[in-house]
Amino acid sequence: QVQLVESGGGLVQPGGSLRLSCVASGRIFKINRMGWYHQAPGKERELVAVITSGSSPNYADSVVGRFTISINNAKNTVYLQMNSLKPEDTAVYYCNANIPTGYSDNDYWGQGTQVTVSS
Repeated sequence: QVQLVESGGGLVQPGGSLRLSCVASGRIFKINRMGWYHQAPGKERELVAVITSGSSPNYADSVVGRFTISINNAKNTVYLQMNSLKPEDTAVYYCNANIPTGYSDNDYWGQGTQVTVSS
């Protein structure tokens, strides 16, 4: 079984920075892609950034130039560096990984970490 564990959320003032981490563990031989999503109260879960092995990362328009996603393949860990944070970035941030297991590719989710941007 695959597990994703996020860390790094918290309370930060507008203009501040946070770095989220997500470690994937279990029977993992390959990771197709890893990404970050966020969900604000009363809203649907939305893609923030995704990185696929061998390809350039993709970002939501709202975070371009402020957030950077990176991956350490040796550690099965994905990071999200968030700079110039805004109150509208406040949400629960979820890590996602698409991993081949058995005969199919499956999506796995972390438990979520709260990010609150407020003065």
